[in-house]
Amino acid sequence: MQERLDVLLAAVAGTEQVLILPHNDPDPDAIAAALALRHLLAELGPIGSRIAYQGIVGRAENKALVRYLGRPLRRLTSGELRQARTVALVDTQPGTGNNPLPVDPAPAEQKTVIVFDHHPRREATAGATFVDLRSDVGATSTILVEYLRAAGLDLPQPLATALFYGIKSDTLGLVRGASPADVEAYFFLQPHIDVEALGQIESAQVAQEYFRRLDAALHAARVYGQVVISYVGPMPRPDLAAEMGDLLLRLKGVQWAICSGAYEDLLILAVRCRSPRGSAGRLVQAIVGEGGTAGGHDVMAGGQIPLGGRAPAAVAREVRRRALAELQEPDTEGRRLLAEW
Repeated sequence: MQERLDVLLAAVAGTEQVLILPHNDPDPDAIAAALALRHLLAELGPIGSRIAYQGIVGRAENKALVRYLGRPLRRLTSGELRQARTVALVDTQPGTGNNPLPVDPAPAEQKTVIVFDHHPRREATAGATFVDLRSDVGATSTILVEYLRAAGLDLPQPLATALFYGIKSDTLGLVRGASPADVEAYFFLQPHIDVEALGQIESAQVAQEYFRRLDAALHAARVYGQVVISYVGPMPRPDLAAEMGDLLLRLKGVQWAICSGAYEDLLILAVRCRSPRGSAGRLVQAIVGEGGTAGGHDVMAGGQIPLGGRAPAAVAREVRRRALAELQEPDTEGRRLLAEW
């Protein structure tokens, strides 16, 4: 681990400022890992850094986490991205479509690119200056915890709490895609967290609109054998599809949950699977095809399809058709989830 830390520091040697970019609409793992990298660079460089994102922090728990941390993220501007000479991608990679970094920047915009991620490798990542990519690890926060420990740094309680929550949320408390490294980081952090703050974050109150969208997702849900699919309609925030997908996967007898919704000019797609050998990432890429971008793990994945003026409901029906074909389920009308009600 010390060798990786030395290589990272060599990659940023002479850098005065790093622009840290989590994926668009950052979740707790992305937020915590970005904050950990900022702390690492500040303590060892010392190198200044800014954490910026393109999208929204929409989920109630994510908003509560950001407030607890003192709002360390800010919205990215196009000028800020153009001027940055060193960029760090956290919980994302070049070419995924879920971050603002161009895959092929103009010559005048060539940058030193650092990547920390736990998703399967993307082809465009090969051009990065420094890469620590571990697809066998359940959370990017776990990777950054190893760097902080190798550097011998003390962890402020808010940072420890964020990293713990990042690992907990991405692995569902170590029961979804967790590796031995996640377990070790989780229990290393546990004595250092703010338990009361974490409880308030996890039980953050939600807006009334959440229940409207929940009602829409449940009434739209159809069951096809071991697959439940729902199109929730227009969404006030893009991560709502993932939130509904997580909920639908709890349905007894279901192995797959596929949820989609319209946000701006995109159909946002979330895929969840109960089996660690489910290949949700491959499924969502097959569904999206060349018409959008997608990626993820065996048990959770997401994608987006530009609508280009098409009716979102029609695109959602095509998504359903492709998903059922890939999962070898008959493309029937499906059984209404709430029919018995």
